[in-house]
Amino acid sequence: MALEDYFQPFSQRDWEREDVDGTVRMAVVGLGGFALKRALPAIAAGKYCETTTLVSGSVRKAATTAERYDVEHVVDYDEFRRGEVADAYDAVYVATPNALHGEYVRAAADQGKHVICEKPLETTAERARELVDVCADAGVTLMTAYRIQLESTARRTREIVADGYIGEVVQVYGGFSHPVLETTSPDTWRLDPDLAGGGALVDLGIYPLNTTRYLLESDPVAVNAWTCSLEPAFDEVDEHVTFTLRFPGEITASCTASFNAHASSHLRLVGTDGMISISAPFGGVVPQNVIVERGEFSVEYTGNPDDEVEEEFDYFGYCVLTGTEPGPSGRDGLEDVRVIDAAYESAETGQWSDL
Repeated sequence: MALEDYFQPFSQRDWEREDVDGTVRMAVVGLGGFALKRALPAIAAGKYCETTTLVSGSVRKAATTAERYDVEHVVDYDEFRRGEVADAYDAVYVATPNALHGEYVRAAADQGKHVICEKPLETTAERARELVDVCADAGVTLMTAYRIQLESTARRTREIVADGYIGEVVQVYGGFSHPVLETTSPDTWRLDPDLAGGGALVDLGIYPLNTTRYLLESDPVAVNAWTCSLEPAFDEVDEHVTFTLRFPGEITASCTASFNAHASSHLRLVGTDGMISISAPFGGVVPQNVIVERGEFSVEYTGNPDDEVEEEFDYFGYCVLTGTEPGPSGRDGLEDVRVIDAAYESAETGQWSDL
């Protein structure tokens, strides 16, 4: 395939293979900033999901949000666990702090509801594996909310890599930093290790980790990591992290993440014959700026930004309606938590951790 063919049309939904009728009725569990600012608007803008139930511990917030999005049912967490309005929804979006994912995924599975759960799937590999098993036993779909996998830039890049246009991938470089205290208060759950399961690695480093696995279609065999915390606000979690992944074939990925650095994200894949660079891949609305180089030949593509959150929910709804197994499955989420556990072990021991 000629390089230009990957960009025509760039934003095609290659997963949308058939026409489907109806929508998946969603219960949104947890009304934090991301759910309010990104998830609920994305569901409303999409065509395969609709929000019919809100679950929150704040009556005022839930009532205001329900009015804004014309949502009929509002329940608190205890009422949700009891399944009091379970007939009003077909699937559940879990957007609570990380350590609380498990109880709401289990409650949804017990009700026979499909689940899309925010990343990381859980705070330890053991707990994540339990959720995968619970949903499999219940016969319900479990999707981990890796929205970048549904974004056009990542999907076209994966095709270019798989077709060998840049030869054999040798090295990957990825980074994601965000000054967390500029947008949240110091008492945010993200700085509580019991609720978050970690710091910059869990919250930001998971993006280059999962995206590299997705683009290479491979899982790492070992990880080496280093973490540090310099400011008192980050005493209990990692403020900065650097980790190296080793993949089969001696491919390496060098990744960084920071809770206290200028907002930035980047991804670059270097192959034996060429290189692909993606600007700002991890921000939520990807600008679709991709540079592909091969020898003396270089092509830069810039398209209209994708709202990958809208793509994510439409993809989830489509999978549920068609009975299709989602690409970013629960097992995908489990694998990342396994790597994160091993990375923290490496940071503590100063040695490579095998996977």
